[in-house]
Amino acid sequence: MIVYGTGYSPYVRKVLVSLAEKGIAYEHRPVMFHAPDADFQAASPLGKIPAIEDDGFRLADSSAILWYLERKHPTPALVPTEPKALGRAVWFDKFGDTELFAKLIVPFVQRVLKPNMMKQPTDEGAVAQALDTDLPPLFDYLEREISGPYLVGDAFSIADISIATSFYNLHLAQAKVDADRWPKLAAYVDATLARPSFKAALEAKKG
Repeated sequence: MIVYGTGYSPYVRKVLVSLAEKGIAYEHRPVMFHAPDADFQAASPLGKIPAIEDDGFRLADSSAILWYLERKHPTPALVPTEPKALGRAVWFDKFGDTELFAKLIVPFVQRVLKPNMMKQPTDEGAVAQALDTDLPPLFDYLEREISGPYLVGDAFSIADISIATSFYNLHLAQAKVDADRWPKLAAYVDATLARPSFKAALEAKKG
């Protein structure tokens, strides 16, 4: 299997963590968005990352890829089967990809991407808006939802992968969850990012 996409992307990281959890061998090609690579463009017609090619089968979108991997390699399971747990896992996958990502990525874009890769100045006002105003309600929600090591049931799942993945980018921006204000969330993020699968994904090529 070939995985396209820079390891800096939380969405690419979702796929790499899933592959590591399932013990699936892969080749990582760390291309950026809209890279002029014919094989990547064939796998991702909109130029978005991640994308995969698996024995001639091509697919883009992190959630679609996770569901494909789950059906092709069902053990260990990363998607619950009990109806309520399944519903919550799908919800947290969506929440992580949309609401959480959009706010968590702002400090990374401003403090890492702009000065180092785009040669643009950092907007600390945008960082403050994200950290002080936009993220606290989302952190409050997650703090209420965490009651153990996993967000859904008694096993690691797509819910945990999708929620935790963007926090690594927050750490790269020299920001972390305030453990005094959100102790359960801070501990959950640290423990999840310390899993061997996340460590393997974090060592992936950035491009």
